[in-house]
Amino acid sequence: MGLKRGHRARPLEWIAERVIFLVSMSAIVTTLLIFVFIARESVPIFLQREDSSHPTTFIPVEEASKHSAEELAKYLDMKADEVKALDADTLKLMLEVKLDQAKEAPVDKDAQINTTLWRYLIKPHQWTGYDKPSYIWQPIGSIHKYNIMPLVVGSLKVTFVGLLFAVPLALLAALYVSQLAAPRTREWLKPTIELLSGIPSVVVGTFALLVLATFLQSIFGYQTRLNAFVAGIALGFSVIPLVFSVAEDALTSVPRSYVQAALALGASKWKAAWQIVLPAALPGVFASVVLGFGRAIGETMIVLMVTSASVMSWSIFDGTRSLTATIAAEMAEAVAGGHHYRMLFMLGAILFVVTFVTNMIGDVVIHRLKGRLEGKA
Repeated sequence: MGLKRGHRARPLEWIAERVIFLVSMSAIVTTLLIFVFIARESVPIFLQREDSSHPTTFIPVEEASKHSAEELAKYLDMKADEVKALDADTLKLMLEVKLDQAKEAPVDKDAQINTTLWRYLIKPHQWTGYDKPSYIWQPIGSIHKYNIMPLVVGSLKVTFVGLLFAVPLALLAALYVSQLAAPRTREWLKPTIELLSGIPSVVVGTFALLVLATFLQSIFGYQTRLNAFVAGIALGFSVIPLVFSVAEDALTSVPRSYVQAALALGASKWKAAWQIVLPAALPGVFASVVLGFGRAIGETMIVLMVTSASVMSWSIFDGTRSLTATIAAEMAEAVAGGHHYRMLFMLGAILFVVTFVTNMIGDVVIHRLKGRLEGKA
């Protein structure tokens, strides 16, 4: 009977293994497809194929027949096949609209600049009306300015403020719960902290917008109510549960014999936890910080609700705007296929690459730490 049951169980095990494998592969394939889609839409920006400058030459309606489909497609920001599919009346209408836009085009010299070039994306430029070169993200207006540095700096400020607030609290809480708390205290404290991750981001953002921003401004006295400092503190509330959960698991997995040996030599519980358990669990603790970084830099709703404007400033008390908040706020306003639309996808590609590289570096560091702790390096 036992053999028959074993033979019957093997097909079920085989099916379960294949299902798990397919689910894992589908997750990987889905992630790759998302990246391919984002990369495809942002490639024209990376390869400098977009042009945001206002045209200086225009094609009169009566001269449309003198130009090829490729020339008309480039002029109308379309594909050649799409132009060929247009009837005469539609083509005439589109050329008339283009001429109307020419009458409203700004006469400013900056209108002739292709602001999607890399030197305008990452370097300061002295725009008309400014007394010095400036970093400006201003995609709406007669002259589109796409400098991404204010957004990059804003993301870094919010992320690091959030990590500086969340990581020490989360690690100390994990150390206390795993090593110092009484069993009864541990039973209710650990799930309570982990339940914080179930609070929707919009709720945290609303709390930060209505309560936390005013409270912190009254304490520190800064002028800009919504800034990177408030956004980082609010972001920390969403990072704490993740860092705590991973770090607590790593600390708990350290063999109890380490602690018992330290206590037998006369060390206190706190000294054993700080000098013995924490170093032994360092790879897992570092992994929790890396995951916290990915969670912080990818957060959208909290940062969107608590930040104000894309200002190039390293002060955490000035207004700011992150990459994720910019994508969420402006995607609905961008014309599909336009340079603003592709710029937002480029920001998404940058976020994807940063997260991927961070995880790769974290994985390498974790393996090296494990090797040193196990005496392999």
